[in-house]
Amino acid sequence: MAKILFRFEDHRLEPVSVEQPAKGFSILEITEDHNIHLNHNCGGVCACSTCHIYVDKGMEVLEELSEKEEDFIDRARNPKLESRLACQCIVLDENSEIEVTIPDQSQIIGHEH
Repeated sequence: MAKILFRFEDHRLEPVSVEQPAKGFSILEITEDHNIHLNHNCGGVCACSTCHIYVDKGMEVLEELSEKEEDFIDRARNPKLESRLACQCIVLDENSEIEVTIPDQSQIIGHEH
């Protein structure tokens, strides 16, 4: 079972910890499985930057950053070295321990779970 901890820049939201079989699933799919708010205007096909997250721990157990994803991260609000798009963060190891921070979603207009 993978263990994923979701923190939020919006400090009104409490962190959420989930455990589930996750190999082959994206962080975005996991947020949807657990009703965790994360915008995703393009439907998770790497065509926007609304599912931008920060991977605080576990980058090595996620699929590598592609050039296309990097281009969209450059368009995200406040990108950092640990920035990724949740739709492209495919979990590669079933026994992963991952920690992510979801940026404040209040200024993003679009689809939400």
